[in-house]
Parts: sequence; structure tokens; C-alpha cells
Amino acid sequence: MGTVLLVIVGAIVLVIALAGITNAVVIKTGGDRIVSAETAASGDAQCILVLGASVLADGTPSGILQDRIDRGIELYFAGAAPKIIMSGDNGTESYNEVLAMKNYAISKGVPSEDIFCDHAGFSTYESMYRAKHVFGVERMIVVTQTYHLYRALYAANGLGIDAVGVESDLHTYGGQPMFDLREIPARTKDFFQTLIANPSKFVGDPISLNGSGDDVE
Repeated sequence: MGTVLLVIVGAIVLVIALAGITNAVVIKTGGDRIVSAETAASGDAQCILVLGASVLADGTPSGILQDRIDRGIELYFAGAAPKIIMSGDNGTESYNEVLAMKNYAISKGVPSEDIFCDHAGFSTYESMYRAKHVFGVERMIVVTQTYHLYRALYAANGLGIDAVGVESDLHTYGGQPMFDLREIPARTKDFFQTLIANPSKFVGDPISLNGSGDDVE
């Protein structure tokens, strides 16, 4: 019984250590790429990538998602990049994050043709992988809340994209402790996915950002 207990304790310690080390690496590496909106606007990014989040039952963005889009719109009008990629979950006909994101941005004055929809951004890692391998992105600005930005930037740069991030912490969000807790295993998972450049489940034909976003609805 003592041996079994030692094995269990040893396994728990190993898991905690692994999570601690991988989280530290992701936070340090990704954190070094977080910049101000002004700094991002002075670069030469090809696009602004806005990461998806939940959409309300009426098809409008949730508060946390609206803040991401608003920051992306701010950067677009500041001249940070000529195109926006909305990347999120459109796994069913009845649930479409990216269409809600695009429609909201259009309502704020962003030209429809400058907004590209990544309907298969089912995870943060997949959004980064598809930015590289579907949209051909080499330089981009990633927009999401800070707790999420570390992981997104770690994956983007690990996959060969020269990416910086701008936070969208425009409000205080209910459930933030749960978001923070959920990021711990997610960072460890994406650390290893990035390490092996694990292909996205959905890749598809290349999409050029030189065209119109309306051609890839």
C-alpha cells in the first residue's frame, strides 16, 4: 500500500511540475509579445486576428467577445493592418460566432470586404495554425483578453508567425477565476501541440488576404 501511495503522490507531483513549467514558459514567451495598441499600429502586420468567444441566443456577441471585436476595430481604424480575420466556432448551422463577429464589425463601419471569416477556429491553437496554413499569415496582431493572449501568442510565434498581441480587457468579466483556472491545462496542452506543430483537423484550400473577405463566406 505504501508503494502505491508513493507512486500516486509521485504522479501528482510530476503533473503539477509539468503544468507549472509549461505555464511559466507560455506566459513568459507570450507575455514578451504583448504590446500597446499604439505600438501595434506602428508595425506592418498583414491582419488583425480576433479570437472568438460565446455568442448570445439572439446572435449578438457576448460582453467578452464584443470587447475583443471593439479592440480589433480600434486597431483597424488606427491603420494597424488592412484586414481582420474573425476566427471562431461555426460547428453547426445554428451557432456561428464568426458571422456575429463580422456583422458587428460591419455595423461599426468596417468594410465587409476587409473582414475574413475563419469558420473552423474551434480552439486557440487551431486559429493560429489556420492563420499560418490557410490564410498564409506571416505577420499579425492577435486580439483577446490578457489571460488568453499568452497562449495565443505562444502558439502563433511557435508556428512561425511574427505575431504581437493587444489586450482587450475593457471590462471586468464574471467567471474570470474559472477562465484563469481553465487556462492552466490549456496552456500545457498548447505547449505540446505547438512543439510538434500538430496539424489542425480542418485545413482546406488556401485563402488569400489580398482578395475580398466576402468571397470566402
